[in-house]
Amino acid sequence: MLRELLLLLYAVAVGFVAAGITASFYKMVSSEPARFALFGQSVLAWVTTFAFCALTGPVIVVDIALRRVRDEKLPLGWLAVGVGMAAIWSCCVGIVMLELVLAVRDSLA
Repeated sequence: MLRELLLLLYAVAVGFVAAGITASFYKMVSSEPARFALFGQSVLAWVTTFAFCALTGPVIVVDIALRRVRDEKLPLGWLAVGVGMAAIWSCCVGIVMLELVLAVRDSLA
């Protein structure tokens, strides 16, 4: 049971780090923070937006929750819900990233 819990926490950490790196790279390139918005109207833009939001979603959710609690003086429960959602989302992203790394490792060996 402890092994599965540690693996779950590791997946959450990997997912949040991947989301943070992607969001930071986007901010470095575009000079604006990552957000849930379409990049354009073409099919390629929709696919890119979906992949980008799926990967950076945890960082965007935590950023929105922090901003709303700070600026609008909402109760800390909002922050807890946002962080909880981001943790679950980060776990999903982390599992996908770990599976991708393992698949690449196995294809090289």
